[in-house]
Amino acid sequence: MKKAFFVLSTATLFNMPNLAHANINVCVFDLLAKSGESYKFLEEWALASKNWGANIDLTAYKDEAKLDQDFKAGKCDGFYMTSMRARNYNKFAGSIDALGGVPNNAIAQKAITYVLDKRNQKRLITKSGKETYEVAGIGQIGPAYLFVRDKSINTVEKLNGKKIAVMEFDQAQKIMVKRVNAVPVMSEISNFVKKFNQNEVDVVPAPAYAFKPLEIYKGLGNNGAMVNFPVLNVTADLIIRPEQFPEGFAAQSRQWFVRQLPKSFAMVQRVEATIPSKYRMELDKDAKEKYQKLLRDARMDLTQQ
Repeated sequence: MKKAFFVLSTATLFNMPNLAHANINVCVFDLLAKSGESYKFLEEWALASKNWGANIDLTAYKDEAKLDQDFKAGKCDGFYMTSMRARNYNKFAGSIDALGGVPNNAIAQKAITYVLDKRNQKRLITKSGKETYEVAGIGQIGPAYLFVRDKSINTVEKLNGKKIAVMEFDQAQKIMVKRVNAVPVMSEISNFVKKFNQNEVDVVPAPAYAFKPLEIYKGLGNNGAMVNFPVLNVTADLIIRPEQFPEGFAAQSRQWFVRQLPKSFAMVQRVEATIPSKYRMELDKDAKEKYQKLLRDARMDLTQQ
């Protein structure tokens, strides 16, 4: 009788979802590590994940390239990092960050909601060799603006010959910079603003989220400005190896992310409001139309490629 009870108890333990999927490690990129908004957001997600049968351990990374390396090495069962780099794992989710494709927060919210809709489930799963990746969520980081060291750079034409920091892993940024006859300077998220602050580049595209932690105001000085025209929308993707998670986990996770969107966009607006008005530079109607056409032409060209 005791032996039968032991066998039954053991079988029950191994079939409990919380124990079968214990110690799932998800790596999170945040410029401020555990103190940042992205990491805190994922802490809320990890807590909610217990209701879906998963016990999540989070590991914070300030270096996104290192996170990517560790995920490929199998040290992470999932990751949360910018869609610019995560696009290599799922192009459909990464398309939200297409140059000029999402001009404001309202459209960004609709785009994220659409991509995470259950009708797109097959598009959110990618197979690469023996690996399977699934998008389990998309978070809003915010529109990226051009920060210029000299506020006289207020038209497309005046970008000619200027040095612009671009992410070395994002081919679209390199092509875009060359289209305006500017000079792309290969950078990483860990150093792109540093180059701006040290006068190695004239222009840096960045979301408001980076303004304070990366001290962009140092590069702006007394003559710089933030061009108040979004050149792209920056999101972060949560991508997992689905076999390491309970069945149906990703679908429940995506629904949770959609429910959090109002809070995420409120956070973006709150962060943008902290940038002093003295740095904001408005473009005239003609300059805005030129930027819009430039971004549209580049986006169509990149789509064909």
